[in-house]
Amino acid sequence: MKDNVLSRILLCCRRYKSGVASNTNKSHFLSELPLRINFLYILFGNIVYAGCQWAMLVVIAKMKSPDVVGQFALGLAISTPVVMFTNLQLRVVLGTDTTNEYSFGNYLCLRLISGFIAFIVIVAITIYANYKIETQLIIITIGIAKIIESISDVYFGLLQKHERMDRLSISMMIKGPLSVIALFLGILITGQMLFGVIGLVVIWALILVTYDIPSGRLFLENSITYSETRNNEQFNWPRMIKTGFDANVLGRLVWLSLPLGFVMMLISLKTNIPRFFIENHLGERALGFYAAISSIMAMGTMVVTALGSAAYPRMAKYYGSELYGEFIKFLLKLVLIGLLLGVGGILVAALFGWEILKLFFGQEYASYQGVLVWVMLAGGIYYVSSFLGYAMSAVRYFRIQVPLTLVSVFTICIASFVLIKKFGLLGAAWAACLGFAVEIPLKSLIMYHALKK
Repeated sequence: MKDNVLSRILLCCRRYKSGVASNTNKSHFLSELPLRINFLYILFGNIVYAGCQWAMLVVIAKMKSPDVVGQFALGLAISTPVVMFTNLQLRVVLGTDTTNEYSFGNYLCLRLISGFIAFIVIVAITIYANYKIETQLIIITIGIAKIIESISDVYFGLLQKHERMDRLSISMMIKGPLSVIALFLGILITGQMLFGVIGLVVIWALILVTYDIPSGRLFLENSITYSETRNNEQFNWPRMIKTGFDANVLGRLVWLSLPLGFVMMLISLKTNIPRFFIENHLGERALGFYAAISSIMAMGTMVVTALGSAAYPRMAKYYGSELYGEFIKFLLKLVLIGLLLGVGGILVAALFGWEILKLFFGQEYASYQGVLVWVMLAGGIYYVSSFLGYAMSAVRYFRIQVPLTLVSVFTICIASFVLIKKFGLLGAAWAACLGFAVEIPLKSLIMYHALKK
């Protein structure tokens, strides 16, 4: 038994290194995984990665003051919406491109261009906001890390298209623990938050070069799209970018994916708008408390992301094959899971929230248990809304998501303006609940229209 397992591992390593095998063996080695296996992989990968992201906040909270936690949260609040917009959600567009309308070189080229634009915008926002130098450097460095992560993300889209969540999950499981270690050592050795964030940049760049790109290349070299041009293109970056840079093709791809870019920016703003108001009205210290509390909600978000990422390629196939009954049953299961996650989170927060906050963040954070309960309620609403959003992407209803998400953003913005100054962090949680809740009936109506059509 052990010899058999060892021989299979060695065979996989040889195939990975040389890329040479018979067509039959390659087909088996690179074949799609069942949905259940994909979900388990992506779920475990997201749980590990989410746990490590949470651990990073715990590390900062234990080693530094709430003000520094607030600086880190502010860096994410500024850089994430920008990167989300410039990403154009190419991962979803690539994952649902079942007819190979665009080459992977087109997607990669556009991602590199958009990453450069994101960097310029983040630097401009940081300088215009006139934060202190230390905060500016942290924000810009976090932005660089997010841009590197976005390049990995487009390779994840390629893996999702081939329904091989195992490989992107392994990437996340490697990245998560190494990120925590790099952040911890950077702060421990230098005493500065900036060097901890620089450690994240180094780790994410190394994983991109040593794992994500080679992993994606395995499928790229054997895809139908590239089978005829393989000998000429050789699948290296300069040639791939050169062949992928076609202004007309990239223009069409931008036009297709631009609504999703707006949507992802707005989705990111939905979670970050209360943070801007908190920083403005209450300061970085209060923002540090809110960031730590809301990170607990993010654990459930990662489960939703895992299931949604594994499910939407299959949902797209159901819809494209006119298997509408299967599509509806699948969607209802996802919504039920979102409800169960939300209820479970509220119960845990109500019963054990004080102990959880004290254990992981400290006594000061534990006094905000009431805020945690409302944050988890917002999380439950967000989970259900997210699954409906994945269904909309699966049927390629991209443009309608822009005005829909704008309604949610305006709701959160107005509620944050009214509630946070008067009720503090509790007002921020209420604003999130209102903004997420307004989406559910609108998304439900859109899905009804899509299926009826």
